[in-house]
Amino acid sequence: MGSSDSEVAHEFRFFRAYRDGRVEILRSQEEKIPPFDDPQTGVRSKDVVISSETGLSARIFLPDTAHPIEKLPLLFYIHGGGFCMRSAFAIDYHNYVTTLVSQGNAIAVSVEYRLFPDHPIPACYEDCWEALQWVASHANGGGPEPWLTNHADFDRVFIVGDSAGGNISHTMGVRVGTIGLAGVRVVGVVMVHPFFGGTIDDEMWMYMCPTNGGLEDRRMKPAAEDLARLGCERMLLFVAEKDHLRDVGWRYYEELKKSEWIGTVEIVENHGEEHCFHRRDLTYEKAVALIHRIVSFIKQS
Repeated sequence: MGSSDSEVAHEFRFFRAYRDGRVEILRSQEEKIPPFDDPQTGVRSKDVVISSETGLSARIFLPDTAHPIEKLPLLFYIHGGGFCMRSAFAIDYHNYVTTLVSQGNAIAVSVEYRLFPDHPIPACYEDCWEALQWVASHANGGGPEPWLTNHADFDRVFIVGDSAGGNISHTMGVRVGTIGLAGVRVVGVVMVHPFFGGTIDDEMWMYMCPTNGGLEDRRMKPAAEDLARLGCERMLLFVAEKDHLRDVGWRYYEELKKSEWIGTVEIVENHGEEHCFHRRDLTYEKAVALIHRIVSFIKQS
């Protein structure tokens, strides 16, 4: 019995599952860094608890140019990691969002959502929606966080995510368009190398989501009616030439253009690059160009 229970039942890109129910993440747990005032950019950061019941939290970033008289665009950032890894508090994500905030002259809320296996999908989607509603609670001068109340322009909100976070960003856009988000205007959604269905990773996503709707699950394979209901005016989508998710990113772009959505979408292909290359070295020429493109997208508003 013991040897049988220790046998591998499923092996996926990011984890293996054993017959006894254990799940082993195939990447060592990374170090999380505390918030701090960045001496190079002047960007300040702090952590907030959104729900004491679930432990949902976020890191907020404020540029040194912030002034009570001038309201700043708000970036709602959703990190990647295959729905089972990574953190908003990891050093690469912290530095990346700091750079977006500094160059974009924006305030950011980077969500620390719950992950599989301790919290199977849809916990990640529900956490991000709860965090987005928490952000919106500040729109009319209320809400518990003074940085948002004093500095955020809720008519210039952008949902931004990479990889799994790009996928979640799509679902957030659909919910905004379907359910609404009182007091908030979501101008744009930015998805960098997003995950969608149509690759070898489909079975992995469905394993992480016991309540999945099969290969046609709308969170994995967006339906035309959901694309038409996206609650944003503009979208910026990145795909990477050497990424196994490249083709599904292009497919999303083509399906969105064919849908009845009335917004505008742009796509940028990162030639010669792999999945989420941009976070590895923020000084790399093509990473600088990607960040500049996102910043320009934000400043168009």
